[in-house]
Amino acid sequence: MKLLFIPFSVAGGLVAGFAGKKLFEQLWGMIDDEEPPEPEHRDVSFGKVLAAAALEGAVFRLTRAAVDHQSRRIFAGLTGSWPGEEQPEPE
Repeated sequence: MKLLFIPFSVAGGLVAGFAGKKLFEQLWGMIDDEEPPEPEHRDVSFGKVLAAAALEGAVFRLTRAAVDHQSRRIFAGLTGSWPGEEQPEPE
């Protein structure tokens, strides 16, 4: 079943990337009128670069997790088999 899930995972990754980018752009627009700074930009503060990177990372991770989990639920609904672990392993 793992092989059958690969197309779902790839498609989900593409959707998550697109959605994450749009969500980050909207959130950053609420914070600042300028484009989000990149580390190679000279005339921006260190704090602003770190804030943009932290927000972008959090948005992309959250979006990827949401899309991945939902694609697994859809796959399980279609096939009757969950593609992954049922629950975290106990420590």
